[in-house]
Amino acid sequence: MASKKLVIVESPAKAKTIGQYLGSKYEVKASVGHVRDLPKSKLGVDVEDDFAPHYLIPRDKRKVVTELKKAAKNASAIYLATDPDREGEAISWHLLEATDPDKKKKAYRVVFQEITKDAVKEAFNHPRDIDMHLVNAQQARRVLDRLVGYKLSPLLWRKVRRGLSAGRVQSAVLKMIVDRERQIKEFTPVEYWSIDAELAKQTKGKPSKPFKTDLIGYAAKGSKKIVISSQDEVKKFTSELQKAVYSVAEIKHKETRRQPAPPFITSTLQQEAYRKLKWDSRRTMSIAQQLYEGLALGKEGTVGLITYMRTDSTRVSADALETTRTFIAEKYGDTYLPKTARIFAKKSKGAQEAHEAVRPSSVLREPDKIKGYLSRDQHRLYNLIWNRMVASQMSPAVIGTDTANINAKPQKPAKDYLFRVTASKVKFPGFLALYSESVDEEDEDNGKKPPLPKLTKDEILDLISLIPDQHFTQPPPRYTEATIIKALEENGVGRPSTYAPILSIIQGRGYVTKVKGAFTPEEIGMLVSDLLTEHFRDIVDLGFTASIEDELDVIAEGQQQWVPIIRKFYESFDKDLVKADEAIQKVVVEDEPAGVDCDKCGQPMVIKQGRFGKFIACTGFPECKNTKSIVKETGIKCPQCGEGDLIERRSKKGRKFFGCSTFPKCDYTSNKKPDTSKSEVAGNEDTGN
Repeated sequence: MASKKLVIVESPAKAKTIGQYLGSKYEVKASVGHVRDLPKSKLGVDVEDDFAPHYLIPRDKRKVVTELKKAAKNASAIYLATDPDREGEAISWHLLEATDPDKKKKAYRVVFQEITKDAVKEAFNHPRDIDMHLVNAQQARRVLDRLVGYKLSPLLWRKVRRGLSAGRVQSAVLKMIVDRERQIKEFTPVEYWSIDAELAKQTKGKPSKPFKTDLIGYAAKGSKKIVISSQDEVKKFTSELQKAVYSVAEIKHKETRRQPAPPFITSTLQQEAYRKLKWDSRRTMSIAQQLYEGLALGKEGTVGLITYMRTDSTRVSADALETTRTFIAEKYGDTYLPKTARIFAKKSKGAQEAHEAVRPSSVLREPDKIKGYLSRDQHRLYNLIWNRMVASQMSPAVIGTDTANINAKPQKPAKDYLFRVTASKVKFPGFLALYSESVDEEDEDNGKKPPLPKLTKDEILDLISLIPDQHFTQPPPRYTEATIIKALEENGVGRPSTYAPILSIIQGRGYVTKVKGAFTPEEIGMLVSDLLTEHFRDIVDLGFTASIEDELDVIAEGQQQWVPIIRKFYESFDKDLVKADEAIQKVVVEDEPAGVDCDKCGQPMVIKQGRFGKFIACTGFPECKNTKSIVKETGIKCPQCGEGDLIERRSKKGRKFFGCSTFPKCDYTSNKKPDTSKSEVAGNEDTGN
């Protein structure tokens, strides 16, 4: 019997999907993630030997590696089908080193952007060697992050307290949040006023519907916008405007074409999922992974529903464009289809054009037609990705805009005032018939007004009322998941695939918390950020962090060796470490009083920060080791027993879940807060604890 060809992928779900496409000549196995990594207990990088990394097989992966070695020994060839990015390339290299270090078997690297039958077979028909440039770029990132993390964190332990950490990118992100908080606290509001005039057409008999106009400035050409700073100034203006004669000075009609947004890349997918679904980036990437790796669709079998979700390219394959355009013509008609396919420029200078955007593997799988095979979250995210892709190839929307300039002529000799009103109307929906991109809170336009009545030049209008309104300038808003990802992308900090873990880390360390969806730094986060800013300016500098990403791109392109880049960084970093260790005095961080006494010894309890969030501990430690979880009541009765209240808890992995206050009497748990507006089906859900 001929030996089978061994195919190794990362996950069991991906193995299952690929296995059904390849047939009996192949054996598909999953590595379940990384099989080699730097040791957890020590640095694992030899700075004296060209920063050579010392990889080992983690204890929990030894059984998997033993099985893979055995399969590799018996296989006629090895195919490495890990994800199509730098990390996937590095995993393939590690797999080969772990399973066939002597290179006795021919190993092939296969890459596909989507897990469909055609894409997988095409990849296996055109295998290649492992790209060591990509591997080295990933190794360089891993070594850099290890050097920073394992050198800075012990410093923080000695100078501040145990359990703290610092990272190459996370420290820059933390500083962004801290700086924004200080801008907010230091902001001084400035008063200003606006004046609207409510006007109406002069009619005989039935009164016409009034419309609002905004005071812009004086009517004379070149006049600046009027700035009104106090109520006293408002009275001066309104006394003149109350007796003014209002007439239509000019009417403008304009048509604009609004183009659709490109299909998603990783960062825009995370931003839009936050805006539309209120998901954090980790949840978005987790569900996207499920869609990519494959789901069972009844008779169709298991199929990957989207292309690879870690990408910074907006490119779409020619086949996918053709299929999408044919679908649009048949579904919506030719008026919704542009004459040629829309090609989008790459999003960033580091974008890898061999990759594709995040899109459906086939737009013919309409979201509602496969809804029955997907979970609610899977369907919602697939629907978002599908809509965005199809809309990106639809005709532009045509927006008609009417603008009326209104002159207000005071009775006494004075300058004429200029009021303006603008109204917009969708004349042809185009892509808006399917999808409209959301905007962040600070970008919202709340000045939408109803359609204008039919106006003619020089027409006299009646003043119904003047509406003064007091305002105050606002500080910049705190970062949300969407806005901080947008800022990171704009500054070239990190890469889209790193955003989710970075944001999770700074929350898990207690450096920041989320308040109504916005990141707010804790006192310890501000303290750590200030220390790093004072003593390790490069580490927290956005420009420096972005320049490291550029150098990693150069390594990936084969234009630079990775060791000189690491050496250049480390020589400067090591000097800063020595100086900081001498300069930083021990910082005493006072624990926050919990407001309760220990029920075992009577001493006061305080709030402490642990690996999985805050908890309450007795000040009598180590004599008294009493600790308690911090729980939050949600104001909802347990839907299972009806007796206890739901309480917010944390699992051993730090994940938030909701449980019954009568536990262990009632074992109800849920990953999300139940919706009291709907009937809740009693039952247990996996909380990951």
